[in-house]
Formats: sequence, structure tokens, C-alpha cells
Amino acid sequence: MNSKNEISARLQQFVEERMQTTMLTGVLIGAAVAVSLIGIVVLFLYRRFKLAREKQPGVPQYRFRKRDKVLFYGRKIMRKVFSISIYPPTLQPKEPPPSLLEADLTEFDVQSSNMPSEVLYMLKNVRVLGHFEKPLFLELCRHMVFIELQEGESLFRPGDDDDSIFVVQDGRLELCIHENDGTEPVVKDVLPGDSVHSLLSILDIITGYPAPYKTVCARAATRATILRLPASAFESVFKKYPETLVRVIQIIMVRLQRVTFLALHNYLGLTTELFNPVGWKLISSHMIVCVCVCTQTHTWRDSGGHSDAIHLSKSCTILQAAKKDLLGIIQLQDPSLLEGRVTLHQVKAGSVVARQGDQEVSIQFVISGLLHVYQRMIDREEETRLFVTHPGELVGQLAVLTGEPLIFTVRAQRDCIFLSISKTHFYEIMRVEPKVVLNVAHTVVRRMSSFVRQIDFALDWMAVEAGRAVYRQGEKSDSTFIVLSGRLRSVIMKEDGKKELIGEYGRGDLIGVVETLTHQNRATTVHAVRDSELAKLPEGALSSIKRKFPQVVTRLIHLLGQKILQQVNGPLTGFLALHTPGSKWDAGNQASNLSTVTVLPVSEEVPLTAFTLELQHALMAIGPTLLLTSEVIKQRLGAAALDSVHEYRLSSWLGQQEDLHRIVLYQTDYTLTPWTQRCIRQADCIIIVGLGEQDPVVGELERMLEGSAVRAQKQLVLLHREDGPPPTGTVDWLNMRSWISRHLHLSCPRRVFSKRSLPKLLELYQRVFEKPADRHSDFSRLARVLTGNAIALILGGGGARGCSQVGIMRALCEAGIPVDLIGGTSIGSLMGAIYAEDRSHSRMKMRAKEWAMEMTSVFKKVLDLTYPVTSMFSGAAFNSSISNVFKSKQIEDLRIPYFNITTDITASAMRVHTDGSLWRYVRASMSLSGYLPPLCDPKDGHLLMDGGYINNLPADVARSMGAKVVIAIDVGSRDETNLTNYGDSLSGWWLLWKRLNPLAEKVKVLNMAEIQTRLAYVCCVRQLESVKSSDYCEYIRPPIDRYRTLEFGKFDEIAEVGYQHGKTVFDVWTRSGVVDKMLKDRHQEEFHNTQSKNNVVSCPNASFTDLAEIVSRIEPVKPALVDGKLLAHFHVGPTCSSQSHYEKSCVDSHLKMCVYP
Repeated sequence: MNSKNEISARLQQFVEERMQTTMLTGVLIGAAVAVSLIGIVVLFLYRRFKLAREKQPGVPQYRFRKRDKVLFYGRKIMRKVFSISIYPPTLQPKEPPPSLLEADLTEFDVQSSNMPSEVLYMLKNVRVLGHFEKPLFLELCRHMVFIELQEGESLFRPGDDDDSIFVVQDGRLELCIHENDGTEPVVKDVLPGDSVHSLLSILDIITGYPAPYKTVCARAATRATILRLPASAFESVFKKYPETLVRVIQIIMVRLQRVTFLALHNYLGLTTELFNPVGWKLISSHMIVCVCVCTQTHTWRDSGGHSDAIHLSKSCTILQAAKKDLLGIIQLQDPSLLEGRVTLHQVKAGSVVARQGDQEVSIQFVISGLLHVYQRMIDREEETRLFVTHPGELVGQLAVLTGEPLIFTVRAQRDCIFLSISKTHFYEIMRVEPKVVLNVAHTVVRRMSSFVRQIDFALDWMAVEAGRAVYRQGEKSDSTFIVLSGRLRSVIMKEDGKKELIGEYGRGDLIGVVETLTHQNRATTVHAVRDSELAKLPEGALSSIKRKFPQVVTRLIHLLGQKILQQVNGPLTGFLALHTPGSKWDAGNQASNLSTVTVLPVSEEVPLTAFTLELQHALMAIGPTLLLTSEVIKQRLGAAALDSVHEYRLSSWLGQQEDLHRIVLYQTDYTLTPWTQRCIRQADCIIIVGLGEQDPVVGELERMLEGSAVRAQKQLVLLHREDGPPPTGTVDWLNMRSWISRHLHLSCPRRVFSKRSLPKLLELYQRVFEKPADRHSDFSRLARVLTGNAIALILGGGGARGCSQVGIMRALCEAGIPVDLIGGTSIGSLMGAIYAEDRSHSRMKMRAKEWAMEMTSVFKKVLDLTYPVTSMFSGAAFNSSISNVFKSKQIEDLRIPYFNITTDITASAMRVHTDGSLWRYVRASMSLSGYLPPLCDPKDGHLLMDGGYINNLPADVARSMGAKVVIAIDVGSRDETNLTNYGDSLSGWWLLWKRLNPLAEKVKVLNMAEIQTRLAYVCCVRQLESVKSSDYCEYIRPPIDRYRTLEFGKFDEIAEVGYQHGKTVFDVWTRSGVVDKMLKDRHQEEFHNTQSKNNVVSCPNASFTDLAEIVSRIEPVKPALVDGKLLAHFHVGPTCSSQSHYEKSCVDSHLKMCVYP
């Protein structure tokens, strides 16, 4: 016990002594530090004091010599220059501006307005009838009547007079249709600000044929206040302003054709259900007798079935009797107006009187025989018969009133005699007696079925201003929308709050149908890119149509099936966080359905007129193209066409040109004029044109554009001379601008930069337009990009086997197949980058061979060996070989748009590189694991490896960038799949014995390296199979399996194998029509019947059709001439002369006619 205490005491004493020693040591160290600090301070003060005493006046002060100072600063500057050359300027990442992805927060707000709610609501709903001046609108408001309804109380029932426009001020109405079984399903919920009316019923009131409600009723779902505007209120307005009457008639007819027929026929597949099989006919007994007598004595002169002039002595009686009947139908007060304006035609059975899509149409009044009316079925070449025009009936009047293309084909079922009034002659009659349009419009309404009248109550025609939301994400889906004009954009907000562009929709696109049919909330927010017109089909109306016509369900299943298949068959880019275009009507390539393109110059030095003419020439090879400038508009439509009072006229005419042409080009002025503002408002896409040889600069128009909320996507186009230096400094052009969706370099022919006057320039391009456009030119590439017809070339990875791609690309050029986008992985990224920089096959082959020969150097490989911690080689020699090929070239400076693929092992994701240092990202895409170390991305420091590990043939990426067709060249190695089944376990000794024993049976078992390689390429193999099975990809694999990955010494042999294989493949493509299909526009079928392919010196096919303009004689239409030739170059269509439009259409259709006084 004592010993334990003794040991404890000694231990405690030892610890205390050590603590004292430690404390003493700490004190000594602290004292030493303090003394040192004090000494340093004293020394510093002493030196300062000594220097102060030494600086005495008169004593010379020594300094650096100038040469030493210059040398010092020179070295400093060179260090900075050297550091800049190592890291060239990079593209600054920029987010899209809010105006691109966000809809305006301000909606139609009644509380924030100074005007009464009833006036605002009425203005909103009457606006669909056209632009009413303030005095006219106020006069209409005086006739408004307030109606208070209790819940369940009816606003109107079948049998009541259908003579008013009803607008809900507060509460909610239900619009119902009375079915034959006694039920009344709700087809539309009418909320505050919405209206209940049928434009066809208003037309009945205006024309003097009022009718009661037959099957439609409306009741209050809640207590409601209703505004009632009697249709008779328009009569006093029309008496004072006859041009307003004609304009309202035209708008109603346009709505009937665009909204009703587009929605019910094009998307729901209804045809015969839209028309009454028997119309209203009026023909006198005297007329019948005359026709019978004349047809018995007449003999045909033309066996071809075309119309023949009836002998004068036998036709006068027919003509006079027919005129009397025609006067009775259209109720013309002055019979002399028909003199010289009515033509008599006689056609044989089977003759086509008018074709669907014709622009120059006429009104036919059948005297004898039958005219059958047909319409092409959706997605088929077949035609279905809509109705039959009997003697005493009119046909073609809808197209004449609207001024739009004919929506059906008129064919004579048997020998037929009819009167014809051309559109031009009808407008001449209408100018004298405007009310003639009332009776002609009434004949159109009588031909419509009762079903069309019912749906007309439910269909809405919406005018959406630029920036306003059509619907927002998360809202209830209660309707489907059809784009009549303008452009919409769909944006989704993700869970992290970021917004992403999903797609854009143009004329004719159907949106919101999936959510409506599946009863889900809106998945995205859709807003207007520019002022747009939409047709709104409520869910209730769609359900009612499905009950009445079950065949509509088949059409809807077809639409939904397209969407589902698009998602099921879509590639893995969604998994890899890449955007993939969807179907036409719910997402897609943003350039696939452009209607209007605005061209805007950076400076006055830009040859804008020559550029737009070159672009028009290239676009005409794809489809009908119209080029509009301020001079063309003033000459064509009058000097006052851009005034606000003619807003409706100009908008309607411009919208009509979008119907008639694949693309409408708007050339702005060099300053911010009203025409420039109109061009920007009309733009689906804005092309900013600059000169690549000039220093980067932002133009005045661009600055003004940045200040306004322009939602159209902007693309930068830099022009270069054919014999000029290669593009440089593109990144500076892009960094100066807030956000550019795409940029392109265009090598221009010398005529673009020629200093010619406008007449001589137009004369030059008249000769240019006589020749077909070069499909390999940069302007043709821009045309294909704008129309969604770009062709992409994708080059896969595979080591030395990639040398075959050089030969295939040679065969591709010889076959005449253009390339608009190049992408690649591994060796494909190198070959693609060389071609994108030079666009010359011979030059590409030379540079690629030099690099391949350098790769065969064993000495350089030995010198590059290093301790294999990360890789066998340091990568310095490989870096030098790649940088020697591309120098300091940036991806943005390549002449052809280019991208490559790398594997980001830091973020475990695929990287798509479209900008930055070219040689670095090519090197990264070729960094094979184990051989080369990963490359550090100079932007974010992420480690980048060979892109073949994740996507060895990135055709899906090219598709997501807007390519219509992708030509994919696969040169990867093929793995052995016939492996030995060794059971549940495997002995390495057994494998060693099998390999060493020459008599043993050989086994195929993967070693550890091969297993790791196959694991690395699992995602790549899955991606490759998806690409090979896609419908947009043309897959090519040359026979190069016998060549190993590092056999670069056989460059010529491998390239020749690729050339011979490519030559065979492309020859088969040419003979089988694959090449023609690649170059064919996806929308070309829509225009082949509406526009003839004439040369540039002809007038537009469609004249300015505004009936109110003709009646009120605001300004006569003038031929567009600038030095005698301007309009000739800016319009595409049939040649104009002093003849009437109808005389030309008769000549074109080979119908011989006779005009009787």
C-alpha cells in the first residue's frame, strides 16, 4: 500500500516539474519574439530617418535609365500577352432575357383601368369585328342594355330571337346545346369578359334574314350581370360608314373560313358534316326551257373537255335569262352593272372548274348541269365530296369575299353551263353597290349546316398581344387552341425555379390538346411572341362533337398517338439533360415553322439589299418566298399604308402573304422608321447582319432593340468575302450582345459587295434568279436552317478507323449532298473540325494525313511516357499534335456550325461543346482513359474525357439542334458477343492452361481490362442502338473492322475504303430518291397548289384584298415600280399585265370564254 502511494507521489512530482519547465520555455519564447518585433520596428524607423537626412537639395538623385524602364515594362506586357495567348477570350455565359421566357404579368385588368368595366368588356369582344373608330364604338355603346339573371335563370332558349351579342360582366353563364334525346350538355363556360354570340347570326341580322335560336340555349350558373348589344345597333353605324359594313362582312367570312374550317376540318377531320347537301336555288322555268333547247342544238368544238364559247345566236337567250335569275339572288339594283362583267362558260363532264388552293377565283352561277365540290382528306391524297351545286346556286363566293385561297375543288359532274363573275369584276360591282356583299354572304351562310352554327357559338376568335399569356402553368385545361396567325412560345418552370424553352408554334399549329384530352393541368406557360390570332375550342364543345361524330375520336387518337410515339421513340437526350424536339403541335424545332424573318443591319456599310436578294434566291429553292421592303409596301399598298388608321388593312394583307408563301422576308430600313418597327413586330425570327471584316460593334438599331421587349429569337450572321481571310474574333461579336440564339458565317459572292446602284443591282439579280441556287452555298445553308431543313453530318469515334470518314466525306461532296451542321466524338471530332474550318476535301485530307503520320512516331510516344498514376502518357505530345493542326482557332470561328462531345467525369454527365478553344475540346474528346490524362476544362475546371464513353455517335444531339436529317458515320469497334459459357465460377489457372496448351480448345473469356472497357461503353452502346432505329438518321458503317485502333500508318488505305463504300451508298441514295427527300421541304406540299414557281420578275399572286378599301376608295392601288423594276424583283408569282386577273386564270386553266355585252 505504501509502495503505491510512493509511486503516485513521484508521478505527481514529475508532472509538476515538467509543467514548470514547459511554462518557462513558453515565457522565454514569448520574450524572444517580443524583442525581435521591437528590433524590427526600431530598424525600420532608423532607416526612414537616415533616408530623410540623405535627401538634401543639390544632391543628385539616381534613377533607372529609360532603356531599363522600357525593358521592364516591355517584359511585363509580354508576360500578359503570353498569358492571353494561352487562354484566348471565351464566350461569356448569358441567360436568355426575361422577355424571351416570361410572359407579361399584366393581364386584361378591369380595376386598373379608368374606363368602366362594361365599356372595356364590350371593346374586347367587339374588337373581333374589326377596328372601330372612337365615335363608332361610342355609338354602339349607347345601345347596350343591362340584364340581371339569377342562378338557373335562362338568358335565351330555343325559339327566342337570335339577334344580340351578350357579354358577361360578372358571374358565369353556361352555353348548352339541346340534343335530340332531350339532354342539354354544356359546351362552354362563359366567364366575366367573355361573350355569347354567333357571327353567322349577326350576319343574318345584317343581311335581313333574322332567325330564332334552334338548338342553343344559355343559362346563369351563378347570379350574373349581362350586357346585351342588339345586332340592330350596327345598322345606324353601317348607314353612316358603308366601308365598315363591308369590313365586318369580310371579317365574318374570314373567321368562317379560317377558324371554323381549320378547326373542324384540318384537325377533327370533318368534311360533309359542315355543309348542307342542298342549298338555296332559284332558277326560272323560262331559263330551263332555254337551256334545254340550246343544249339539244349545240355541238362541241373541243374534245378535250374544256369550256367552249357557245354560239352567239343560241346563247343570248340563256345569258339574258340567267342574268335575271342572278340579279334576283344577289339583289342588284342596277342591272347594267353586270354588262361586260359576266362570262358564260360551257364545260364537259369531268372538267375541273377551280382547284383547291387557287388564289384567282370567281363566283360561278350554275345554269344547267351539276358542279360537284370536293376537298382533300387529311393526310391523304383522296378527295371527298362536300356538296353538289345545282342549277340556280352559287359556288366560290366565300373565297371571293375573303380574298383567300379556295378551300375546295370544283369539278363538273356532267356537261355544265354556268355564269362566272371574276373577283376583279365583283369588286367593281361592289364599289358601286356595297350592299351586294350582304346577299352574296347570305348564300354562303345558307350553305352551312346547323352543326356549324352550333359550334360557331362555342368557338372563340382570340386576339393576343405580344407578351400576353395564353395560359399559364398549373391552370386548369379547359380548351384547345389553334394558331391562326402570329407565333407562340411554350416555357416550363422547373422545381428549382429555372425556366426552360420547350417549343414554339406557328400558323396552323395545335396547342394544349394533350392536357385538354387527358384532363390535366397545364404543363407549361404559353405566351405570344408577336401579335397573334387564335381559335379557341372549349372542352365541352369538343366533347359534344365527339358524341355527334364518333369518327372524330379516331382523328384525336391519331394526334395523341403521334405525341406518345414521339416520346417513346425519343432518344436518351432527355435523360442526358438535352433538349429534344417534339411533335409539331406541342413542341419542336424553333425554326421548323417560321413564317416571317426580319433582316436587320448592324451598320449602313452592310449590303442589306444584296443580302436579302441572295437569301430570297436560296429560299425559293425550298418554297415560295416574298421579300418586302418599305418601298414595296408604299408602292403596292399606297403611301399611307403604314398609318395607324390602316392597321387592319396592312395586318390582314401581311397575314395573307404568310398563307401564300413559305417564308416572308422583311427588310428593315437603316433607321428606326415605322416600317422598321412593323418589321420587328411581324418577326418570328430576327437576323442581325454584320460585316465580319469590321471590328465588332453594336448597331444603333440593335441598341433600340435591346431596350424594347422583343420576344423573337435573334440570330447573328457575319458576312465574309469569298477570297477574304478566315473568320476571327466571333466571340467579341457575341459578347457584345445580350443574347443570341445562333450565329452563322456566310461566305458571300463578289456581287454582294459590289457597289452598284439599286436599278443595276436589281438587273443583276434578275439574271441570278434565272439560275437555280447552289445548294452548297452558305446562303442555301442559312435558308435550310431558317426553314428547319438542315442536314447534319455526325462522325463517330474509332481511332484509326476514323480515317475512312475522310473518304466518305469526299463521296458525300461528289454526290451533291450539302452539310449544314457537323458534330463528332473522339476521332470524329478531329475530322469534323478540320472540314468545318476549311470546307475543302483536298485540304482536309492533307491536314488529316499529316496528323495521322505524326501519330505513328514511336520516339515522341516514348518521350511522353510518365509514371502511370493517372495515365501512361503525360499528354504533352498529343496536345502539341492537336494544337499544331488548329493553332488558336475558336469553335465560334468555324465556317460550318460544329460541336463535339466529351464525358465530364467531375459531374458524371455528357458535355456538348459549341464554343471555346477548338484544339482543347478536340483533345478532350479524344482522351482515352489510361492512355491520356483528363483535360481540365478552362471554363470551370471539370475533368473531361473521351466522349465515346457516353455518346459515340451523337446524332440525337444534332437532331436537338434543329437538323431535319442526320447522316451518321459509325467507325467504332464491334465487340465479340459469342463468349464461352464457363458456368458459375471461373479459375484463372484454368484459363492460363487453356492459353498455354496448344492442344487445348480455345475459350473466349474477357479479361479485367476488357470488362472495364465494356462497362464504360454501356451507355454508349444503348445510345447507338437508339440512333440506328430512329427515323431521322441515315446510318452508315464502312467495312473497316479489320483495321485496329492505332493503325494510323494505313491512312490512305483506310480513306480509300471509306470513299468506295460512300460512293456506293450515295449512288443508291440518289437512284432511290433518298437525296431528293433530304432536300425537300417538309412544308412544300402546302404550297405546291397555291403558288406557281415563276421567276423573280413577276407580281405577287395575291393582290391586296380589303373590301372596305375598295368601297371607300381610300387610295387606289398602284403598281410597285422603282426605276421600272423594283416590284418585279421583290414579288414572286404570275406575271401581271393590263389584263384582268380573271382573264389570266382562264388562260391558265385553258377555259375558252366568250364575253357578251
